[in-house]
Amino acid sequence: MKLKAEFRDRDEMIIYLREVFAEAAARSPEVAETRGGRCAAEAALERIRPERYASSRNYLKGAVTRLAAYLRHGVLSLEEVRLEALRRGGPKAEKLVTELAWRDYWQRVYRRIGAGIWKDRESYKTGWRTSDYATELPTEVIEGQTGLACMDAFAAELRRTGYLHNHSRMWMAAWIVHFLRVRWQAGAAWFLEHLLDGDPASNNLSWQWVASTFSTKPYYFNRDNLEQFTDGLYCRQCRHYRSGCPFEGTYEDLQARLFPRMPEAR
Repeated sequence: MKLKAEFRDRDEMIIYLREVFAEAAARSPEVAETRGGRCAAEAALERIRPERYASSRNYLKGAVTRLAAYLRHGVLSLEEVRLEALRRGGPKAEKLVTELAWRDYWQRVYRRIGAGIWKDRESYKTGWRTSDYATELPTEVIEGQTGLACMDAFAAELRRTGYLHNHSRMWMAAWIVHFLRVRWQAGAAWFLEHLLDGDPASNNLSWQWVASTFSTKPYYFNRDNLEQFTDGLYCRQCRHYRSGCPFEGTYEDLQARLFPRMPEAR
């Protein structure tokens, strides 16, 4: 089917796409505010601050680039972002350039294994078998109705904006895989349904890195980590602020609770 390409304005385009993709619109009617096209991409590239990225990227309010969607859809290339980062930041652009290199690496792996991107590259390093993990996401996770202020906010942001800060993605992935014990494939597919920058390479291999099927150990976090990099925003409004937070505890405590079959946890 050939899609219409010319519209009077953005509203007309949205109406048209909702009609053409009625099933998808019924599942998730939200429309992200992010603008596409080369002009928007160049404006975003102009705003990058490599030196601030290096020091603040792990904070939700940090100086992240928001270029991933333009890279994903070929509006910008990794090379032109790398050159612009070096022009602006010089040696201080090292961290940003490193992240671009990771993206290139994911793509090279994808080119080599193709559909294998959906299969565990290695076994879980968690002490659990693949069969110990559920195959589907709980409905309350998808709908953002779990009662955990942080995760429900991330789910709502994912649907509403088609974007999540990378740290939020890691926290949510770790929660789904290690705390809820759901297979990473279920979470990866959910992300790809909503992320404007989603592609199987960066998305799936990042999920596998968290899960430990493409890394040497599982990635997980505790409440102190989440509070630090969110400035405590979600914890203060969570009903589990005083008690019942699943992320409460030291990393040693959490490892013993989440991975009791790991030799190191005994």
